[in-house]
Amino acid sequence: MHFQWYPGHMTKAKRMMQENIKLIDVIIELVDARIPVSSRNPDIEGFATGKTRVLLLNKNDLADERYNKKWKEYYESKGYYTTLINARAGKGVKAVNEIIMQACKEKFERDRKRGILNRPVRAMIVGIPNVGKSTFINSFVGKACTKTGDKPGVTKGKQWIKLNKNVELLDTPGILWPKFEDQQVGLKLALIGSIKDEILQTEELCIKLLDILKNDYLEVLEKYIGDEAKDDSYETLCNYAIKRGCKLKGDEPDISKAAILMLDDFRAGKIGRITLDDI
Repeated sequence: MHFQWYPGHMTKAKRMMQENIKLIDVIIELVDARIPVSSRNPDIEGFATGKTRVLLLNKNDLADERYNKKWKEYYESKGYYTTLINARAGKGVKAVNEIIMQACKEKFERDRKRGILNRPVRAMIVGIPNVGKSTFINSFVGKACTKTGDKPGVTKGKQWIKLNKNVELLDTPGILWPKFEDQQVGLKLALIGSIKDEILQTEELCIKLLDILKNDYLEVLEKYIGDEAKDDSYETLCNYAIKRGCKLKGDEPDISKAAILMLDDFRAGKIGRITLDDI
């Protein structure tokens, strides 16, 4: 199974980000806490050189608690201003303003020496599709100022948003990169919904998810699905289809429908708190 998705608007969005980087004091990058490495776009590193970096580990409520603290400490050791957030519930979001202020202390000092007072921080928010940027912004501001959706690619163009008196934010579309060198990265992006499901083989994707869970989260999977978790992954999916009432004519299991249901449950955290990137 080959994973790749790079529609034309992503090339345009990347160019726009590169053109605006000179206006920016700090880059705020949202990643998915379930895949805190795989959900980082390596292209961003190319034009972020020399910029102050804030890294937000979003959807931490869906990620394995054992790994959340480890990943936060890892990125802090690399020089990032880092925190864990759950943008949908608003948890950890209020602390982000203080983190931005801490990250921009040197900027404020430079401004003060030049006699510039109270100039807002200009931040660019970046991240891959479906990582929760719009949800974070709406939660931070306290009102629906950007469009949100549970499918990748909702934000299409750049938007300047005044977060508060201290921060002006340039929102950008979620972009991937032209080629996944590691197809395991592509698999993880597909599993969390950052690649459009319409171009994927959902049955095969779900079987790969089951393989991962059987290997790393067997107890979690057993709690979700029962003893069938110990079966071959294809058989597990067939039995799951029957349990969920997904049937074709002749009582054959509708594994296509069942795969969609299971992937939706995984993405919503209904299977359990799972981290796919190891540290």
